[in-house]
Amino acid sequence: MDESSSLLDAAFWVTSAAILALLVLSAFFSGSETALTASSRGKLRAQADRGSGGAATALRITEDSERLIGSVLLGNNLVNILATSLTTALFTRLLGEGGVALATLVMTLLVLIFAEVLPKTYAITNPESAASRVAPVIRVLIFIFAPVVSAVRLLVRGILWVFGVRTDPNSQILSVREEIAGAIALGHSEGAVQKEDRDRLLGALDLGDRTVEEIMRHRSQIEMVDIDNPPEAIITQCLASPHTRLPAYKGERENIVGVIHAKDLLREVDRLLRGANGRLRAIGDLKVMNIARKPYFVPETTPLDEQMRQFLRRKAHFALVVDEYGALRGLITLEDILEEIVGEIADEFDQDEGAPLKRSEAGDYLVDGAMTIRDLNRAMDWHLPDEEANTVAGLVIHEAQMIPSEGQVFSFHGFRFEVAARQENRLTMLKVRPEAKTRPEAARD
Repeated sequence: MDESSSLLDAAFWVTSAAILALLVLSAFFSGSETALTASSRGKLRAQADRGSGGAATALRITEDSERLIGSVLLGNNLVNILATSLTTALFTRLLGEGGVALATLVMTLLVLIFAEVLPKTYAITNPESAASRVAPVIRVLIFIFAPVVSAVRLLVRGILWVFGVRTDPNSQILSVREEIAGAIALGHSEGAVQKEDRDRLLGALDLGDRTVEEIMRHRSQIEMVDIDNPPEAIITQCLASPHTRLPAYKGERENIVGVIHAKDLLREVDRLLRGANGRLRAIGDLKVMNIARKPYFVPETTPLDEQMRQFLRRKAHFALVVDEYGALRGLITLEDILEEIVGEIADEFDQDEGAPLKRSEAGDYLVDGAMTIRDLNRAMDWHLPDEEANTVAGLVIHEAQMIPSEGQVFSFHGFRFEVAARQENRLTMLKVRPEAKTRPEAARD
């Protein structure tokens, strides 16, 4: 009886209490690591903007993930090892040498259930709220462990350097843009994001990677006004045009001298007809160049997001695109850029040119040669490359290394392309369909 009492003395209870406290600390470190690494920085930023001090602290300490993980792991390993050592000593005192194996089994179960699985499950369920609560304490521990963590970081980098691995603590594996794009794509694959929403969001993200050249209206498709035509003819042309703004040229179509806005033209006609000396014949005195606006030229290599900012800053909707030699390449409007985000925009004055993509009875897709590869990919969820060409016709010409004749068939990138119509050197219509994958049985036959 005396021997049993001596075993359950004050030292026993103090050691048991210390082991319990260490398990609680281990659970805190495990849960903190999961909460801080799994929490969304976007959600933390939103909480911080609403006045959450814990979220603001969590944002600051997660900026240096290497130092954060090093401090948390250091604290977690310290308490786990100390708890295991105390448990082994306690069980050895109670059971002798056989207590070592029992201590190992007991601590494995306790650490696994109460110090790992339980706190991590809670943290992954409520990452942002958990991160906000633990961030102030972790911030203090990071400061305390800073010297040891810094030494460990130098040692680890030195070992990696020996094996030819170079680390950059300021680099991120994924950029913010790629993280957002990946989240959107994942949401679409899981059914949480509709295809139209995915296309709009990714379209907005892609503006910085695309240039004016990719979406501009080619100069062969631009409707222009010959400034030397009689005023009556110019008025008739502007009224018949579906466009509000028309470039005006003199002599050669390359020589753009201004841009005629339909409202400016209408105001000038009204002034001539309703003025003090207004009369119908006064239309012949109309000086179109007096109302033409100065043309706005942009390089073809301008990124779309930058061009949109320029449109908004200049309060302009229309620009002429030139190449590096100053030659006219096409035109671009603010509407063209917006269509890359929200899809095709049409109004009551737009001419119905027919759908650029139709399904034939044979199962092929009839594709307008001028349709961009990006639009085709968005419409069909295909992945045709658009690095070397902007349009479907351009892709066929690039891959064929020639201008194909009508009826020629090509197969590349897992698709079959047939030239359905050609006008001069332009491929105006193509038949496209995915190639059926060859089955292993058929391949062997």
